[in-house]
Amino acid sequence: MAGTTPGTPRVLRAMNDRAALDLLLEHGPLSRTKIGKLTGLSKPTASQLLARLESAGLVVATGTTEGRPGPNAQLYAVHAGAAFAAGLDVTPLRIRAAVADITGTTVGEFELPTPGRRADSVVKQVTEALDGAVKAAGLTRADIHRIVIATPGAFDPSTGRLRYASHLPGWHSPTLLDELAAVLPMPVEYENDVNLVAVAEQRLGVAHGHENFVLLWNEEGLGASLVIGGRLHRGFTGGAGEVGFLPVPGTPLVRQVTKANSGGFQELAGAQALPRLARDLGVEGVGHGHYTEVATALVARAAEADSGPYRLLLDAYATGLATGLASMVAVLDPELVVLSGAVITAGGEPLRARVQAELAELAASRPRLVLGSVREHPVLRGALESALATTRDEVFDTSR
Repeated sequence: MAGTTPGTPRVLRAMNDRAALDLLLEHGPLSRTKIGKLTGLSKPTASQLLARLESAGLVVATGTTEGRPGPNAQLYAVHAGAAFAAGLDVTPLRIRAAVADITGTTVGEFELPTPGRRADSVVKQVTEALDGAVKAAGLTRADIHRIVIATPGAFDPSTGRLRYASHLPGWHSPTLLDELAAVLPMPVEYENDVNLVAVAEQRLGVAHGHENFVLLWNEEGLGASLVIGGRLHRGFTGGAGEVGFLPVPGTPLVRQVTKANSGGFQELAGAQALPRLARDLGVEGVGHGHYTEVATALVARAAEADSGPYRLLLDAYATGLATGLASMVAVLDPELVVLSGAVITAGGEPLRARVQAELAELAASRPRLVLGSVREHPVLRGALESALATTRDEVFDTSR
């Protein structure tokens, strides 16, 4: 709100405008009277506010109230087409892209397979994935207000290079961010994929309303997101939460972990460790294929077992997860731990309860453990939510 003074009529109007827009996003279409009651504004002031927002293209009249005594009242809603944001979820095997309107509704999606793609075609891959989602939404690149790109690891703010993700080919060039900025017309932000799962859970899922929590993720690898005081904690190089490298009891000490792309916790409870652990415990027919898919299937079957090798597998996996979590809990003392990612959530409540019981014996503090509730493309959903938050701050600022 540059150029304004707190408390001036212009600033107060902008604050009321934003409050009304947030209420419309939360509740859907509302009447002038309802907006007045929820904001504490008089009917004339609420009418002026709505007229102002409608003139600015931020709200639209949409239908009327029905089934109530008296005349039907005009309903107002946020204009979905006021702005659009995009998110990309990047893995070694594919890039998943989506576009959402300012209300958060996904209006276009596209998935680009990338296995075996040349490493020097990263810019082409990103633009192809984005353009696919934009086309599916019936838009153009110029319509996108902002984009958030999710990757494993993190871009070091001091060097601009991706760290902690050696398995993502082509993304480690020191000029990559400049190259992407040159071809993308909108502001671009980059965020760790697990951090964006935490964003999704905080805005839409089980962590809503929680200011201090840890999210533990297990799919391609083990990772964590740390939310402290309501904000993501990224660390000095962006590496906060790279817990796959965490030394833990029960595994050999791994040196030069970034070169090995492994560590103690990853070897103890990562997806790639589960097939080996299953065989060691006598599970037959472990299966073949990508280790994440095999691990997910194993944990799902183990969650249904009452005895035998599969029961042993669930107990061993729970102990492994709790071992790493105990170190995090000792340092952070969170109020909540969210268990997320396909491998963990495949275990459902049986796995959650076992990890909770194990952690109660291994850690001095005892945070509540819950399963993540954002299950459909949580990384991509978090990228969209992150992009939309900044987009709304900019587009909804009527003081400018």
